Amino acid sequence: MLKRKLILTTLIYNVCLTLAVATPAIAAGDAKFEMTTPAKEADNGEFTITLKGQNIEDLFAYEVKLGIDASNVEIIKATTAINGFSVPPMLKNNEITFAHTKVGKVDGEKGNVDIGTITLKAKRAGSTIINWTNIKIVDSKLDSKVFTTNASINLIKIFADLAGHWAKSDIMQMVDKKVVEGMDDDHFAPDSNVTRAQFATLLSKALDLKDDGQIPFADVTSGAWFESSVKKAYAAGLINGVADDAFAPEQNITREEMTAMLLRAKAHATGMNIDNMTVNGSIHFSDETAINDWAKKVVALAVESGLMNGRTEREFAPQEHASRAESVVVLKRLLAELK
Repeated sequence: MLKRKLILTTLIYNVCLTLAVATPAIAAGDAKFEMTTPAKEADNGEFTITLKGQNIEDLFAYEVKLGIDASNVEIIKATTAINGFSVPPMLKNNEITFAHTKVGKVDGEKGNVDIGTITLKAKRAGSTIINWTNIKIVDSKLDSKVFTTNASINLIKIFADLAGHWAKSDIMQMVDKKVVEGMDDDHFAPDSNVTRAQFATLLSKALDLKDDGQIPFADVTSGAWFESSVKKAYAAGLINGVADDAFAPEQNITREEMTAMLLRAKAHATGMNIDNMTVNGSIHFSDETAINDWAKKVVALAVESGLMNGRTEREFAPQEHASRAESVVVLKRLLAELK
């Protein structure tokens, strides 16, 4: 059995070598190729892709090449319904290669052909583009031709806890921009609270702030994970302390505090001064009296510009804690305004 398998392996590699050197005698005709998947989005990161050919004249053996991000994709398996012998997929230099050949003196496949399927698993949340670059086909006379396919498909591994969430689309777009990350590879925790340091860090990263300096906050200790981003946000004028010498980095941020940081970020990025910004209307929320005096203008400006919405149509919820989902959504709106 082992000897037979070795012979078949040698055969298919010889066929693949033929692909590279044989005279291209197969007419291109109207052959077309497509790559499909039953679902482009999965919370477990596993996708099965089907490769198909139309108007195929004589397919005895083939070698398929797919371009991928090898750092984020692992190969689970490749299969084909065509009788014969397959070489398992090989991954090298961001390219998957797998091949298959029929065995013996038989005709090649004709017409519309299911060439094969490949099952992949994305390791991290976000988009992964799969490019089917080409297929080499050997016919039953061992003549060969390379077909350029130029087919691509975008697969999205979503965080498991984002399925059905109102902010899923916005969060995944910001993940693809590498502005935000999950709590781990499989969870984003969209409804968890955001701390003041975390939101300052998100703003620093989103605006790509570079310069930092001295800060008056005794509770932003040297070596803390948020030290650099808080310094950058302070130098850019995005943040204030809860006292002259305290920032309260681990304190959950309120929605009015988040609004203030957001408006200061917009002012910094556009070169504007909040003092010179004009509020055209009044705040129309039933809980507007709960908004602190220092925050009334920034809340009005943010709501008018569309950067912030109420938590409901009637309530702004200024003293409620902002969630991770809310923080990502407002960041996305800010970056869209700054384009």
